[in-house]
Amino acid sequence: MAEINEKKRQKMEITRKQKRKQKHGEAGKEERNGNNDEAAKRSVETQPKSKPNKKMKSVSPYGNYKHYYGYRIGPGAEKEEDPRIKVFKKEWFEGKDCLDIGCNSGVITIQIAKKYNCDSILGIDIDSGLIEEAFWHLRKFVKMQSAGKKNTNDSNVKAVQDLDGSEERATKSSNAGAGNGSSHNSSGKRNLSDIVSFRQENFVRSRLPDKQYDTVLCLSVTKWIHLNWGDDGLITAFSKIWRLLRPGGVFILEPQPWNSYEKNRRVSETTASNYHDIKYRPDFFREMLLDKIGFRRVEDLTSELSGAKAGFNRSIFAYYK
Repeated sequence: MAEINEKKRQKMEITRKQKRKQKHGEAGKEERNGNNDEAAKRSVETQPKSKPNKKMKSVSPYGNYKHYYGYRIGPGAEKEEDPRIKVFKKEWFEGKDCLDIGCNSGVITIQIAKKYNCDSILGIDIDSGLIEEAFWHLRKFVKMQSAGKKNTNDSNVKAVQDLDGSEERATKSSNAGAGNGSSHNSSGKRNLSDIVSFRQENFVRSRLPDKQYDTVLCLSVTKWIHLNWGDDGLITAFSKIWRLLRPGGVFILEPQPWNSYEKNRRVSETTASNYHDIKYRPDFFREMLLDKIGFRRVEDLTSELSGAKAGFNRSIFAYYK
């Protein structure tokens, strides 16, 4: 009997030891898991927090700035006249074929056509995205023009009605206005969509077209031609402009000053390299255009310019072929 009791005791002792081992093992596991969780937590806390992505600054190696006229003229550029237009002469544009090199989003191109009633004006730019925007602006201007035409016709009809109370004459007046055709507005001017066109083109590299022009504009573009294609590219551009002009034609030039070259010389490896090789600085352009290219005379329009925003007070010249 004593022997049986001893065996039971030993068995119970073994069972208790096993339970203690199991308990200690689970506790250790929990401790290890807890330590791992704590370590993971510390790891997350000590990791450097990623900074939010900064908005990448847009690079415009050809001067193909988005919202350029917003900076130059201000909000609502479609309604505000570009100050440079005030120094332009009507006879340079009215009934003339015109070319605007580096037209950007086309605002001043359209404003010239609207104010001076060109026979045609083509705006070209190296950036296809800006050409799409130029067409968008043209559609907007045409819509505004059409709305103004409708208001004018409505006013004319009402004036006739008020004058003699004749409904018949009012109807005839309205029909006469509509009979002018969709390509003309109430003042006899053609619609802008018939005058203005745009095309994506690298002027320096493109072939010389057969068409000639009475007036060519190159406004705040020479710096970008100069930095990207060097002196040779600039001379090529000036020579092409001379050949594109009809006898007696006018080249309207707004060159950027040399200090602005320095500010933009690092926009690309090409511009940085060309900047150091440039020999013909903007101060030499007059001599180049008159003595080398072949223009007869030059007219300085700068003194008449007013209302330009800070940073855009640039000289404007008219060279005559």
